[in-house]
Parts: sequence; C-alpha cells; structure tokens
Amino acid sequence: MTPPTEQRVRDLRLDRRALRAERARVGWWRRLVRARLDLAVAQVARPQTLGEDVAFQLPVDVGVDVPRPTELAAVLTGTPSSELVTLDELRALDAQLARYEEGVTTALSDATEQLITRLAVDPGTTTACLQEPIGRV
Repeated sequence: MTPPTEQRVRDLRLDRRALRAERARVGWWRRLVRARLDLAVAQVARPQTLGEDVAFQLPVDVGVDVPRPTELAAVLTGTPSSELVTLDELRALDAQLARYEEGVTTALSDATEQLITRLAVDPGTTTACLQEPIGRV
C-alpha cells in the first residue's frame, strides 16, 4: 500500500497536471472569443483601405502587393446590425471566461503551494514518488 504522504504528493501532481491543461484550454477559448470580438468590431467599424494614403510614397513593387478593398472586405462576413448584437454577448462571454481562468489559475497556484509544502515537510519520503509516472493508483 502506498504511504499517505506519497499518495498525497501523487494526487497533488495529478491535480496540477489537470489544472494546467484546463488553464491552457480556457486560454485558447479566450483567444478565440477575443478574435471573434475583433472581427465583430471590424465588421461594424471597418478599417480604412490600405495603400490609399501612401500610394506615392511606396516603391512600385510594394504598391502592387496592396490587397484590393473587396479582398479585405471578404474577410469580414455578416451584417453590421447582427454584429452589434453579438458584441455584447462576446464581451459577456469573455468576462465569464476571464473569471473562470482566474479561478483555475488560483487553484493551480494553491495546488502548487500544497505540493511544495508537502515536499518541504518530508522530502525523503515524497521525492521517491516523483520518479514514478503520474497516475492515480
């Protein structure tokens, strides 16, 4: 039977692994929501056309690479009125994700602190289990 100290260290390591993975997932979702928010804002308040103000300052070979306004506009799909409604929803979702991410980060920090404390209290007993692969027994 695994001693309680080793079991607790193994559990803390598993908790940290799960929390790190969850923090990565929530970070990915937040990036997606913020990117969608940026697209929604760009649909409503489109950026200025590229190349118009600097056409004569650019070398000719650079100027030919400026994308046409229709090519750029094709990136922004949807109608402006539907995007305005979406903005509030996206902002609310981002705020919710931010709160969740903060909670996951705090839980990870707490689990890390507990692991460090456990290792500091009994390093001889607990370091042996650090060599073993992480998995619930």
